[in-house]
Parts: sequence; C-alpha cells; structure tokens
Amino acid sequence: MTTDWLRIKAGREAWLHVQENGLNADDIGLLLGASGGPKWFVLQGLDRYLFGDFFAQRQQPLDMLGTSAGAWRFASLGQADPVAASDLFCRLYRKQTYSEKPDVREITDEAIKLLHEYIPDNVVPKILEQDKFRHHWIVTRCRGLSAVNGKRQLAGLLGSAALNAVNRRWLGHFYDRVIFHHPSSDVGFANNWVDIPTLKATLTADNFKSALLATGSIPMVLEGVRDIPGAPAGMYRDGGITDYHFDVDLSQVKGLVLYPHFYHQVVPGWFDKNLKWRRTNGTKWPNVILMSPSPEFIASLPYGKIPDRTDFAKLSVAERFKYWQQAVDQGQRMADQLREWVTTGEIRNKITLWT
Repeated sequence: MTTDWLRIKAGREAWLHVQENGLNADDIGLLLGASGGPKWFVLQGLDRYLFGDFFAQRQQPLDMLGTSAGAWRFASLGQADPVAASDLFCRLYRKQTYSEKPDVREITDEAIKLLHEYIPDNVVPKILEQDKFRHHWIVTRCRGLSAVNGKRQLAGLLGSAALNAVNRRWLGHFYDRVIFHHPSSDVGFANNWVDIPTLKATLTADNFKSALLATGSIPMVLEGVRDIPGAPAGMYRDGGITDYHFDVDLSQVKGLVLYPHFYHQVVPGWFDKNLKWRRTNGTKWPNVILMSPSPEFIASLPYGKIPDRTDFAKLSVAERFKYWQQAVDQGQRMADQLREWVTTGEIRNKITLWT
C-alpha cells in the first residue's frame, strides 16, 4: 500500500467544496504561511508546485498572508520566475553560517545579506506593480520594554508572556499587529480583526525590504527594525509574536484559505507554544484547508523530526547542510502526492474533516 506522506484536513465548508468540486487554483482566496524558522524546508516541494504549476493558470488576484518565514517564502511570488526565486531563497537559507557564538548583530547582518541576494532592489518595483499575487505581511510593533534592545527586552517578553497565558487579547497591551499590504489590496479579509490592535500600512519601494526583514526579526535573536517608512513610528519585530500560526477570523476571505503547514497543529501566537490547550481548529476555520506532513513522513526524516533552529547548535555545519538538504529533497514526496491527488480528483478521498 502506498504511504501517504501528506495529511490534508479541512473545515466543513472547505471539505464540502472539495467533495463537490475537487481543488482548483481559482478556488483559493488566501494563501497562508506561518512562522517557524527552518521548519519550512519540508514545504519547499509544495511551494514549488503551488508557485509554479498550480497557480500558473489562475485568473484572479491571489492574496497571501504570512509572518516571518511564511512571508519570506511568499516573497518569491510576483517575481518573474517564482519557482526559481523560491529555489534561491531555499539555497541561501540552507547555507547560512555563523561564528561559533554569534551575537545579535552578526545574525542580523546575515539576514540582511540574504535579503539583498534574494530580492535585489530592482525586483521590488516589479513585485509591487503586478497584482496577480498580493502580499500581506504581519509585523509586530512593540511597546514598553519589548521595544528596547538588549537584556531589558527579556523583561518585556516575560511580562507579555505572563499576560498572554491568562488572556491572549491582553497581548494588545504590549503589541500592535501591523499588516503591510500590496498597494492594490484593501485588506478586506482583516476588517473584523479586533482581538489585538490591528493597523495597516501600504507596501512601497521604500519599505518593502524593511517590512520583510522586520517580520522575521525574532526577539533576542535579531535586532528589530525601527521606524519603517510609511508605517507608524516604533520598533518592529517578528510577526509571529502575535500571529505565530494564526488565530484570526478568516470569515471575510472570498474563497477558500489554503494553508501548507509544517505542523499538524496550529499554535496561535509565539507565547502559546507551551499552552497545549490553546490551538486553532477547523471549527473556527470552516473555509480553511490545512496541509501538513504525515507522521510517516516525519518518521522518515533524519533524526525523526523536521528541521528547527536548534540544529545550528546541535549539529556541525556539514551535518546541518546535509540534513536540511535531505528534508528539502524528501519534501518533494508531498508535492508529488498533492499533484497526483489534485489532477486525478483523489483529493476528495484524502481530505478529512477538521474538527
């Protein structure tokens, strides 16, 4: 019997739609991409299929919403060759190296270098002029001690984590969610987001790279980005602080939400990782299709896990390079299965109801 490398779950509306119609590119109204560092390597094969063949004939504009690594992945879309751009990002990310004990400045400089190689300055206007792929990136604007650099930042993070454990909405005392969006988008899908103070800022040639850098600026790991042009003044950090895997109202999305994810659970915010009772599910997201690696896929990987940031410390450079390349290569299995299931209509039998 053929092993299923990919697990697909859907909220009731999305499940019924696939049962009746299969899955087509024009069914998708929003593409969702989570934070998670190098965990996304297992999704590279899916990205290549979706960015290339699947969306190639799409007629309507596609909205994408990403934080941190999700936003960086999606920055390939809108470029002249999205698949080639995605491959470049994957290669640059995999080959990152640091000194034995890198500080925040060194890690930030490496991220800036990667950003400029991945998205040259002359590419930015072209991404903003096209409207087939409309970017939306969540970046967190910090207040109080969480906005400062250095050790005092930790006190702000601990304080906000404590309040979040009681009530996620209390994150609004420390952070604003800022959605940087493509100039042709009205961000209508987020008009009813009231859980955390939510602001909007238009992506421009002046702020495109700063906003992308900021959404991946992990607290205590990278420096934040201060006073992004065209947005409210302040210190900006990783979008995953407020929206790690998302817990937002997606009822205003016109169409289905496609969510290729590296994990079978959806953790709302950065501080919710250890709060096992706080997870987003299909009851809250009836129009979402969640795709993730099956347990069999994860078991087949080296070390029996998907890549993560601890690999920098636990593995030698040579071991890490090999492992991450294997994760990318084996991720192609999921892409090949999805292509087959979509093409043949077998996806109707492979998708399960997400409760």
